Amino acid sequence: MCNLYRLAPKSDLERYLLSHSPSLVLPNWPEKDMVGPFETGVVLVSDGKGGLAGRTAQWGMIRPGQAGRIEYKERPSTKPGGTPRKEPLLTNCVRLGSIAKLPAFKESGAVGGRCLIPASWLAEPNWETGQCLWWNLSRADGLPWMIAGLWSEWTDPETAEIVPNFAFITFNVNDHPVLSRLHRPEIDPVSNEPLPLEHQDKQGEAHIAPEHWHTWLSGNGQDATSLLAPPET
Repeated sequence: MCNLYRLAPKSDLERYLLSHSPSLVLPNWPEKDMVGPFETGVVLVSDGKGGLAGRTAQWGMIRPGQAGRIEYKERPSTKPGGTPRKEPLLTNCVRLGSIAKLPAFKESGAVGGRCLIPASWLAEPNWETGQCLWWNLSRADGLPWMIAGLWSEWTDPETAEIVPNFAFITFNVNDHPVLSRLHRPEIDPVSNEPLPLEHQDKQGEAHIAPEHWHTWLSGNGQDATSLLAPPET
C-alpha cells in the first residue's frame, strides 16, 4: 500500500493529457508535489462529455462508518482563517474486495466515482534485508502514472463545507515479480518467521492506459474492474 507519491508536474501532465482531452482545464496546482495522507493531490474525473476534468482533493477517502460508531479526527479548515473541522476517519488505499461490500465505498465505485491519480512515482517499502528500504516506482518511458482510484465529495455536517477526497484502489499482486517483493511480510504467529508468499496478501495499484481512460471513468463495473491489473515489467 502506497503512503507517499510525487504528483506529476502540471506542465508534464498538460503535454501528456491535452492530446487525449483537448478541452481539459487543470486546477491550480498544490504547492507541495510530495503527497502523503491528508495532503492535497489532483484527480482526473470524467467531464461527462468523453473528456477529462481536473480536481484538487484530499488524499484519504472520508468514510462515515456505521451510525453511532463514528470516530473523528480534527483537521484544519481548508478555508483561510476557518475553524478546524472534525471529519470521519479516512483511508488512502481501498482494497478492491471492499468496494462492493462497504457502504462507504460502494457508491464511489460506480460510474462518476472513479478517478485517475497522476503521479511521477510511487514510494513503496521493500523489507528483503530486514530493514525498510524505500523504492520509488516510475514508468520506464518517463510519462506519469495514471493510477486507478475512487473519489467523492464529503459534506461537513456542521459547516456544509465540501471536501473532495480520493483513495487508491489496491488488489492482490502476489504473482507480480516486482510488486510481490514490496511491503513488510506477514509473520507466522507460531514460528515468528515470514509466511510463504502464497499465504500472504501483497497489495498493489493499477495504471490505466489512455485507451482505457473512458472505460475506467464511465464504463460499467465489470468492464472497469477488468482493467485493474499490475503494470507490466
